[in-house]
Amino acid sequence: MNADSVRGVGRRQLLGWGGLAAAGASVVGVGRAHADTGEGIPPDALPGGAYDRFVAKLAKEDKFSGTVLLSYRGRTVLSRSYGMADKEKGVRNHEGTAVNLGSAAKPFAAVAILQLVQQDKVRLWETVGKYLKGFAADISEKVTVHHMLSGTTGLVHPEHDLRRVFHSKDEVHAYLEQWTRKGKLEQPPGAGEDSTSGGLLIAAQIVEAVTGMTYWDYVHEHVFKRAGMTGSGFFTRPQWLTDPDIAHSYMRQADGSRVDIVRNLDKGSPGQHEPGKNNARNFIDHAGDGGFVSARDLARFAQGLRDGTVLKKPFADLLLQPKLPIGKGKFGGPPPPYPAFTNYTMPISLHGEQWLTGRGGVNPGSCVNWNLYLDSGWVGVLTSNYDDFPLGEILEQEQLAIMGSR
Repeated sequence: MNADSVRGVGRRQLLGWGGLAAAGASVVGVGRAHADTGEGIPPDALPGGAYDRFVAKLAKEDKFSGTVLLSYRGRTVLSRSYGMADKEKGVRNHEGTAVNLGSAAKPFAAVAILQLVQQDKVRLWETVGKYLKGFAADISEKVTVHHMLSGTTGLVHPEHDLRRVFHSKDEVHAYLEQWTRKGKLEQPPGAGEDSTSGGLLIAAQIVEAVTGMTYWDYVHEHVFKRAGMTGSGFFTRPQWLTDPDIAHSYMRQADGSRVDIVRNLDKGSPGQHEPGKNNARNFIDHAGDGGFVSARDLARFAQGLRDGTVLKKPFADLLLQPKLPIGKGKFGGPPPPYPAFTNYTMPISLHGEQWLTGRGGVNPGSCVNWNLYLDSGWVGVLTSNYDDFPLGEILEQEQLAIMGSR
């Protein structure tokens, strides 16, 4: 994750929907909750349980805006939504409200590539030069598709011009093609974790070269539609401004106020990481940072990974299985207190006897997180159009509700 303003962030997730009666009249929620008192549903994960009450309290205090959702073996157990998707127009958040993904969009690129691998149109050991032109010789000859998906290309790229305002898809596409080709090998491929998402943007261009479609269109047709993700997409800035089912991102400012980033392109993030960033300037997001998804659709995507809808089981296993051990925390912090690894674009960790994987992402004014509890069939999703809430605490409560421990 990549925002200073989200407190206590870990690589876990949840997502919700609906109004919670226990929260009181001052908290407005829209949605529904499906209770199941049968075997396998912990009481704390049910409507009215500890997790439900915890999120409702935060929403009542305006410390959370968005959706949390828990599903078990494909069935929604809890879904709650709070706050406003568009404060100016009085549009409320609901389970189908799409929220900006940030880096939580990265697994879609891995799925797109692996779909082409299972069709034998792309091979993981082939290098950049097999599919694309215009890269330096050492990159073309040494960086493989596997390196791109595992985030170990060894590449460094120039910083993005975060203050540039883009005005069309073509302009964004041309910029990304030029930017990726400015990359340089900083270390041998496979030697360590990348510091930028340049490798994944190259992978997205391989999708385009092989299929003849833009990456945005390919993901919409072959990932989102296949999984039944009807409210998700790489939407443009004009769509963001006008579609009531796309949440406006409310970015916390240094003076404590929140600002709608899509209506205020002159405003930027006050955080230390990527200061001045406002991703609404992009016109349309790229494979490594953005796009929009609803809580309901993320649960569908997670289920699609389980049931073979998105990828055949051997290739879903290839996506999710541990690849490289994680020996340090995010931004150089201490290592996790449990066995942790990377898979293709996601972390995966072993908590007791439970494998837990998923992806989080933060952009100014938004945060998304989703978890797959691989051994039990649970999925936890969180989408928010705030960037200044206690995410880590919410995710701890999700894990406590499902597993009884952190």
